[in-house]
Amino acid sequence: MFSIPLGPDGARLCPLEPWHAEEFLAHLDRGREFIGQYISLPDQATDLDSSRALLRAYADKAATDTGAIYGIWIGDTLVGGVLFRRMDLKHGVVEVGCWLEPAGTGKGLATTAARTIIDWAVEIRGVHRVEWQAKTANQASIEVARRLGMTREGVLREAMLHRGKRWDLEVWSVLAPEWRARQAG
Repeated sequence: MFSIPLGPDGARLCPLEPWHAEEFLAHLDRGREFIGQYISLPDQATDLDSSRALLRAYADKAATDTGAIYGIWIGDTLVGGVLFRRMDLKHGVVEVGCWLEPAGTGKGLATTAARTIIDWAVEIRGVHRVEWQAKTANQASIEVARRLGMTREGVLREAMLHRGKRWDLEVWSVLAPEWRARQAG
């Protein structure tokens, strides 16, 4: 298994696999309400079986080149992650997302981890377009998109149903030539 250093506190990025289900569940339990205010991940993994099933679904996506999930660890503690929610390699489009529990915030980990997987998608897999979607209320996620040099394309009004409420989603993206230019600069 690979491990990529992310900088502060010995943080690292590693694949998040079904055998991590216990740690994944413990991580979600520590940050369930914080993480769950904007994304559905904590609502999908509520016990060990559903945690393992979610990670297995992403392992299946990785095996079919349709998605992938990676954990962000500080020491031996999982504090967040990044993912390819969807990958359409035929058309050269991926959607990237992230999450952190409170212990992982304020360290630049989400931005650094997202930059790592975007760079891999563009440079190794030949992706042309990287998308990012965030609830308009999720300013932390929107700031990550900005720091990554993405362009805000617009708002999908009431496009997401989360915990019984409809939310507007901001759509951000970066194209491969823009990404390369920013990385070179």
